[in-house]
Amino acid sequence: MELGISTFLHTNPKGGGVLPGERLRQAMEEIQLADQVGLDVYAIGEHHRMDYTSSSPAIILASAAATTNHIRLSSAVTVLSSSDPVRVYQDFATLDNLTNGRAEIMAGRGSFAESFPLFGYNLQNYEELFDEKLELLLKIRSSENVTWSGKHRAPLHNMGVYPRAQQFPLPVWIATGGNPGSAIRAGQLGLPVIFSIIGGMPERFAPLVQLYLKAAQQAGHDPNQLQIACHSHGFIANSFEAAKEKYYPIMAEQMNQIGRERGWANYTRSVYEEALSPRGALYVGDSEYVAEKIVRVTKQLGLTRFLLYVDFSTLPHRDLLRTIERFGTEVAPLVHKELARH
Repeated sequence: MELGISTFLHTNPKGGGVLPGERLRQAMEEIQLADQVGLDVYAIGEHHRMDYTSSSPAIILASAAATTNHIRLSSAVTVLSSSDPVRVYQDFATLDNLTNGRAEIMAGRGSFAESFPLFGYNLQNYEELFDEKLELLLKIRSSENVTWSGKHRAPLHNMGVYPRAQQFPLPVWIATGGNPGSAIRAGQLGLPVIFSIIGGMPERFAPLVQLYLKAAQQAGHDPNQLQIACHSHGFIANSFEAAKEKYYPIMAEQMNQIGRERGWANYTRSVYEEALSPRGALYVGDSEYVAEKIVRVTKQLGLTRFLLYVDFSTLPHRDLLRTIERFGTEVAPLVHKELARH
């Protein structure tokens, strides 16, 4: 069971957050601390918005390569539909060599659409772009010389793609917010899958896990060798009450900001309280409570990895660092001890 941190490097300078340069320097502190306290993964999601400083995850992660020793460094996600798979592979193969084999790619469509017009892609081709580019990325990672053709990129005729990653194959995860087709595709390809669970009850994702495992088995992959992860919001303090009260205004502000863009209902205290419950998707509380919830979702979904998303611009950075420290030194030992009993 692997535990780690996921982030979009939230900054929102117009809303009172830190400037991009300061947020990037903070990220170096976070990655180094996560490595020191024994966490397994630090993952940065690609976004192209003013309120995030994460348009180039591979560059940010490479900056931490020389100051970390064990932690795996991943995107969370790479918006593959609007990226060039050749460049994506080259960036993460470079990172993989810098880190002596610690790089990973989480490939997805992305939770925001800004990158499509930014890089000249039509959202009407949303599904087709992802399928085609995933096919090319997997072909590149499996073969040094690539011959390929598709609709949305110039063809390749026996072209070499360099440098080659140190890991073979370079890990590629499929990231999804709960789309059944994505789970089935990941299973058919025998790729690890990560579910973004930010609302409702995580147990509702169990049918998606079963679809994933069934598709993998039907395609000839051993389900016991597959990896399943989830990414969820959370915050850890020295007591449940302290964590609950501190995190509510932070969570509500962020969810309502996104909700205004997407037409969601207002994020209320009652919604928050329900998410805090043992069956909810928020991992907020003291170390013991957060550990209990991670053990619960691990058993429900058969997880091999859990990523905690803490980062919002209105959360003081010292509290973010303290959460990372508690996650590694207090939560992780409790989770591993309990899971070892089963």
